[in-house]
Amino acid sequence: MNERGRRARDLGILVGALPTGRHNAITDVPGVLVGHTTVDDGADIRTGVTAVVPSQLGPGRWTLPAAVHRGNGYGKLVGSTQVDELGVLESPIVLTATLSVFRVADALLGHLMGQRPEAVSFNPLVGETNDGHLSDIRRRPITEAHVLAALAGASADPPAEGCVGAGTGTTALGYKAGIGTSSRTVRAADRPATVGVLVQSNFGGALTVLGVPLPVDELVPEADRATPPGNSCMIVVATDLPLDARQLGRVARRAVFAMGRVGASYSHGSGDYAIAFSTAAAAEPPIRDGDIDPVFAAVLDAVEEALLNSLLTAVTTTGVGGRTSHAVPHDAVVRRLSAAGRLASRP
Repeated sequence: MNERGRRARDLGILVGALPTGRHNAITDVPGVLVGHTTVDDGADIRTGVTAVVPSQLGPGRWTLPAAVHRGNGYGKLVGSTQVDELGVLESPIVLTATLSVFRVADALLGHLMGQRPEAVSFNPLVGETNDGHLSDIRRRPITEAHVLAALAGASADPPAEGCVGAGTGTTALGYKAGIGTSSRTVRAADRPATVGVLVQSNFGGALTVLGVPLPVDELVPEADRATPPGNSCMIVVATDLPLDARQLGRVARRAVFAMGRVGASYSHGSGDYAIAFSTAAAAEPPIRDGDIDPVFAAVLDAVEEALLNSLLTAVTTTGVGGRTSHAVPHDAVVRRLSAAGRLASRP
């Protein structure tokens, strides 16, 4: 599941009361697949690609209802304006490093063209965060082969978390971060539904867990203080509940709100985006707005837990220029949360 094998729940950290899906991952939403390609030379290159692939996109159905919410637009989310305009997703969602986003978009375009040889317009959707603190980002090492490998390797298995794929070189809240995922199951409009989330964490602030501050200055006094301010966060939300694009925009906004629960600073240089989509059958009418509250609760909790998982599963990493991002120290987290009475149980 991840490099350290210790997610939030493994440490007794329970976010909210809603149940999770089977794997507590975005892949609990039926048909949603995830693939990673990690590009890591053990020194100056710490980067990669993560692909979220809705298998419902294919012959007979080339769009899904979708929305993008821009919390702060300091980023390069290729394809976002067409999603805003038309309210549909036409491609897998691929995440990578800032200066590689355009090469990834071209590779994803080639993949889409291969699927639809008769089409003359495509909208590849590619997001990014800046991993230049740990990776030599100007080398732009991501190639078409890396993108195609992530797409081809996408599966319904629990996705790897932490220092993998697009999270290989990211840092958040003062600590080493990466990819995280979580899910919730709810009843909305008198039917069961799953909400799944995947995040690429790379933003500023001071880590807060269940309301308890856990600043890196106190937990890791020797930590590198050269972490650049801001950076970004990409959040992908999937659900099998029938929601239209307008409703999915409301869901995406809540996803960005959830960053505040873990201590995000929402700084000038932080590109904070959420992409939400529905895999429900095209013939299903959207639920009434009055029935959507359980989905809002699910996405807030799932994003919070996914963000925590992205940090807790990451490992201490040294990259370009000898800079080091330290992992969150699990023992210190458990001690502080236990003292505050916030742990569900001892790990």
